[in-house]
Amino acid sequence: MKKIYGNQQLKDTLERMASGGRTAHSLIISGDKGSGRKLMARYYTQALMCEAPADGKPCGVCNTCKNIVNDVHPDVIYPKKTGKLGNYSVETAREVIADAYIKPNNSSGCKVYIFADCCNVDERTQNTLLKLIEEPPEYAYFIFTCGSKSEFLPTIISRCVCFTTSPCTEEEAAEALADSGYSQQDIRAAVSCFHGNIGMCENYINDEALRKRVDLTKSLADSIIRKDEYALAVGLFSLGREREDVREALSMLDKLARDAAVLAKDSDARTIGCFREGALTLSQTLTAYQSARIHSCIENAWKAVDRNVGIPLALTALGAEIMEIVG
Repeated sequence: MKKIYGNQQLKDTLERMASGGRTAHSLIISGDKGSGRKLMARYYTQALMCEAPADGKPCGVCNTCKNIVNDVHPDVIYPKKTGKLGNYSVETAREVIADAYIKPNNSSGCKVYIFADCCNVDERTQNTLLKLIEEPPEYAYFIFTCGSKSEFLPTIISRCVCFTTSPCTEEEAAEALADSGYSQQDIRAAVSCFHGNIGMCENYINDEALRKRVDLTKSLADSIIRKDEYALAVGLFSLGREREDVREALSMLDKLARDAAVLAKDSDARTIGCFREGALTLSQTLTAYQSARIHSCIENAWKAVDRNVGIPLALTALGAEIMEIVG
């Protein structure tokens, strides 16, 4: 089985749950994109269904483990997302409820539903699933992955065991990427942007569109440093109209604002964003209060997009607010 880097404490906990007969039927696994949310969901699923587990550890070589990793196991279901916003609908929830009462046909006797990348799931969908999560069939398991457990209603959270993933060290990320066969040049570039987040490092190496968004985020930071309102407006407009692209770019810009606030207090502090040099320059230009205000503006811009405010309008307003803050 391929070595899993990082999240050792979470991995140990999932193994103990599986080996001790104290398996949780409903889990929420939260954390940054690329930090191993889906990997841990699969690992727990393997621990539940493996044909030859050892102390809660899946073997990784049996047909069941391989099928789970390859997303082809018939009793490991990824419910579909639908609609313009690509979310879980009430109809999908009802389909899951109907399917959950059909017993699995495998040696483990388990059936697992993985709701991946949950974000702004409709309250009606959550309420539809509530009874099933509260009183599931003995063979059914439900795993939700998300950025934050606050995505869910308190009634859902109270019925789930909640875990949080964490990034690796940069050294662990570099080792993992090297094990995957990437060049040292690519590894250095990826780790400098996404640090211990192995998933995002891999995406950076393989996805030209992500590299372009990183470069655009850096140019946005440069525009703020130069107080160039026109360049900032053009850069924000260049983010396009795809919600996930905009979300990712705003998240990277937000981390730069966070880094600037931290570096203003300690220039040697660890950063989490993709542009340490820009954050350091910003820290010499902005006060921590100004950086916090930029964070709030970015957060409000994304909330506006989530409320179906037009992306160009929300980003135009964001640019104007940032320029007002930097003066």
